[in-house]
Amino acid sequence: MNVAVAGRDLRLFIERLAAFSVGGSGGNRAGVALLDALPPAAEMQAAAAWIGYSETAFAAPEEDSWRVRYFAPKAEVDFCGHATIALGAALAIRNGGRDFRLRLNHAAITVEGWEEAGAMAAALVSPPATSRPASPALVGDALRLFGLTAADLDARIPPAVTHAGATHLVLALRDRARLAALAYDFEAGHALALRETICTFNIVQAEGSRRFHARNPFPFGGVYEDAATGAAAAALGGYIRDLGWLHGGGIEVVQGEDMGHPSLLRVGIGPDPAEGLRVSGQVRWLAEPAVP
Repeated sequence: MNVAVAGRDLRLFIERLAAFSVGGSGGNRAGVALLDALPPAAEMQAAAAWIGYSETAFAAPEEDSWRVRYFAPKAEVDFCGHATIALGAALAIRNGGRDFRLRLNHAAITVEGWEEAGAMAAALVSPPATSRPASPALVGDALRLFGLTAADLDARIPPAVTHAGATHLVLALRDRARLAALAYDFEAGHALALRETICTFNIVQAEGSRRFHARNPFPFGGVYEDAATGAAAAALGGYIRDLGWLHGGGIEVVQGEDMGHPSLLRVGIGPDPAEGLRVSGQVRWLAEPAVP
């Protein structure tokens, strides 16, 4: 059941879920609020800052769709994959049905939710993906930020600026251990992300052709690192399609292991670049929040 929040504490209506969980654990935490109407942006921003998750999705019915806005602790973002997956599961449980249309700030997408092996699962179809080579200046600044050198990079996957609802810088590393050791200065990362309008730095390592390990620093939104990033996974899928990578119709992205929150994202990659990418995973509910 949806709720009205006029004159009431919005924090009371935020459900806690973890998207892209593995075997009933891990995943990336997201807030979901299903409302009769969206409150002012300042109230949603304050509630997202209070819960402290990398994103909280606020959704309200609008004609035959749901109007959705996503807020990180420090900023609104146009699209968030893991919060959309959490939203899909919550909509399926609370409102029945399986398929839902979502209207975002700058795109219209779909999400579906269902029960899978006693747990909830969901899948979204992202906006169409685009990619372009990253400028040498941006690459140099990003390498310095993360203490990397050009020798650390996988030449098969050149640095790129990718987009599938949000913008991400892809840096592909040759060595899994180098990815595990990743660290950076948060304030310097925040400044670079703001300057380049980069939602996350998508730093990946290819284990074969269909399995990628990923880490996603998210200083733009006030979060040191995301445990699972559906928007970045969709954009990565579109990029490797652009490269002619032999993906066999899809990839798995393993994320969050180095944070202690293992996550698994599955990305279906179709042949048509005008279509979005299907990103799916499991969802688990977390304990209800206590409002201070």
